[in-house]
Amino acid sequence: MAYSANQSVLHVLRGGTPTKLENLMEIPELGSTPEKIDVTTLADRTKRYIPGIREYGDLVFKFLYDNTNEEANYRILKDMDDNGESAAFRIEYPDGTSHQFEAIPAVKIDAGTVNVALTFSATMMLQSDVSTRNP
Repeated sequence: MAYSANQSVLHVLRGGTPTKLENLMEIPELGSTPEKIDVTTLADRTKRYIPGIREYGDLVFKFLYDNTNEEANYRILKDMDDNGESAAFRIEYPDGTSHQFEAIPAVKIDAGTVNVALTFSATMMLQSDVSTRNP
């Protein structure tokens, strides 16, 4: 069965209370690639490796900009950025799968042009591994 990313939801869990971050427009790839540690010896005929630390890369979430009140997506994430606050985030997909991770967001307003909605990006600086919960 095929699924669309539509209806995916991102929550931030501050103080144990989940808050849905409204107006989510894009979600990043969620997966990791381990660095390769070279363990080749002079006796080997081919290079050999073992897996090292996993790298998730930049997790950049894009949102439609909203700063109208204290519960606005931009205000919540920018406040966390300004204070270097780490929190748990949970992305939920339409089929019930979810990923959860601890991160500090780095927020920037995206470039603006004529006839384009104002957006912002939150780049998540991971503070934990990314866990998966299956439906």
